[in-house]
Amino acid sequence: MDTAGGKAAEDTDVDRTRLEAFSDGVFAVAITLLALNLTIEGPGHGIKLQHQLWEHRWSFAAYLLSFFIIGIIWVNHHVLIKSLALVDRTLLFLNLVVLLFVVLIPFSTATVAQYLPVGGPDVKVAMVLYSAVFLGMSIGFGSIFEWTLHGDHRTEPLPSQVHWAARLRFVGGAGVYVVAIVVSLFNAIIAFVLIALTAVYYIFWSQRPVSGPAPVAPGNGAPDG
Repeated sequence: MDTAGGKAAEDTDVDRTRLEAFSDGVFAVAITLLALNLTIEGPGHGIKLQHQLWEHRWSFAAYLLSFFIIGIIWVNHHVLIKSLALVDRTLLFLNLVVLLFVVLIPFSTATVAQYLPVGGPDVKVAMVLYSAVFLGMSIGFGSIFEWTLHGDHRTEPLPSQVHWAARLRFVGGAGVYVVAIVVSLFNAIIAFVLIALTAVYYIFWSQRPVSGPAPVAPGNGAPDG
């Protein structure tokens, strides 16, 4: 009986469970904090409800977009972690990088929602911040995926011939965020639409499973299944 191997597998399962539990808690807090920015004056202020809802349209749009992006990240994180054969310190720190930017999403969302209706130079800065947070998250997630390609980190290793195709799918989302940062300097609304279209793509287009032989997981942490 290989007690050493069994103990190692048990430790990996425990580490993976703790990693997922901690990450899920961060995702849950971040996605909940988004809703705190959705406020209206309420009755007794002489402002019609439909007028308030229209005035806060960008807050609702930013909330919806960020909600789905966090949800996409969470789904892909869950699938990717389940495909791992081991958890080590490197992975834990790479995971912290992803979570670092996840917890910044509510702040950047509230900022861009406040400045989009106003316009001017500040809205460009707000949109650069919003795009940069997603870029940082994408780089962190891409780093985790790169880590899975080496050694015996995956339970079902991806064939080497699809590694570059898989990497391109990862950096694809990051590339959009870089473009959005540049576009933000000229038109914040177009940059916002670019990010929204990217999220729509990852929700409805990418459907292949992470653990399969096909390249997986695009650059915004969105799953292929």
